[in-house]
Amino acid sequence: MKPFTKKLVLENGREFFGYGYGADVERVCELVFNTSMVGYQEILSDPSYTGQIVVMTYPLIGNYGITDEDFETKFPSIGGMVVRECNENPSNFRYTKTFSEVLDEQGIPCIGGVDTRMITRIIRDEGCQRAAIVNIDTPHEKAMEMILSTPLQSDQVKQVSSRKRWFSRTPNHKYDIVAVDCGIKYNIIRQLNAKGCNVTVVPYNTTLDEIMAFNPDGIFLSNGPGDPENVPEVVELIREVRGRIPLFGICLGHQLISLAYGARTFKMKFGHRGGNHPVKNLDTGRIEITSQNHNFAVDGASVEATRLRPTHVNLLDGTIEGVECAEDKVFSVQYHPESAPGPQDSTYLFDKFIKMMEEYQNA
Repeated sequence: MKPFTKKLVLENGREFFGYGYGADVERVCELVFNTSMVGYQEILSDPSYTGQIVVMTYPLIGNYGITDEDFETKFPSIGGMVVRECNENPSNFRYTKTFSEVLDEQGIPCIGGVDTRMITRIIRDEGCQRAAIVNIDTPHEKAMEMILSTPLQSDQVKQVSSRKRWFSRTPNHKYDIVAVDCGIKYNIIRQLNAKGCNVTVVPYNTTLDEIMAFNPDGIFLSNGPGDPENVPEVVELIREVRGRIPLFGICLGHQLISLAYGARTFKMKFGHRGGNHPVKNLDTGRIEITSQNHNFAVDGASVEATRLRPTHVNLLDGTIEGVECAEDKVFSVQYHPESAPGPQDSTYLFDKFIKMMEEYQNA
């Protein structure tokens, strides 16, 4: 057996020895897990994972390589990855680089050959915690000192949001949308383009006057990393614009809408991450299998005191997965209907946004 080159050290003191892939750097981040069976490229390039090391529960990662067209952002900001087995000989006619090559290019460390089942159980039982990917010869005491002296990030949205506006256009468009970028995934923009929408992506701290200068038919609030209470600029924007123009939020956007209406959010023990979460649509009674990625959730009891109405609920833990204020033309969901990666049960939500904008145009 070849000698180990890296180790993963957890905040609780546990160590796991394995092999290094990707960038040869040491990194301390919050440790989380993802239960998706496919979509590792979309996961590593999802801005919502900024400042996190992700443990993949599916045992084989890298087997279909990396494809240039499938990235969810231009500059991946994930903290690191932990895998059971890293395949460096992919089989896929579309692939352009291997998983490890892209990690190396983007400065992302990865450790493989570890017991990802045990690590996942620790996170499940003890909750998310800080962890470090370090060299095999790094003393345990030094690794623990690195972990305990590294605070969790609180400015992730500022880090990943676009620095200036940019456009994504489609032929013969019917609607103009402004997307507030808190860490937006490209497939959300692709879905809106496919529905006949021109999309103007703006930084998270763009003012209402600057947004309304584009004369939009609707405003979209994107997904993104971190605690929603660290993005008061967007909360204030929602309070200013609600009731004036259709508003649709996904993931972090859902949490920000809830805060703007007076609800509360809380940090979950280990979050929801993966493409297999059952969610009940309270309006239709149908069960949707959804793709999710979030550490924070909306407190259900606090929603009752607002003008928001719960529309979706998670069947695993009862957390609120969707809210709506029809009077204000505002709705949001906690999960990811753009499905990158994941099932496509919830793409109808984009049609709902389109219908809302159509009614707004004809009002």
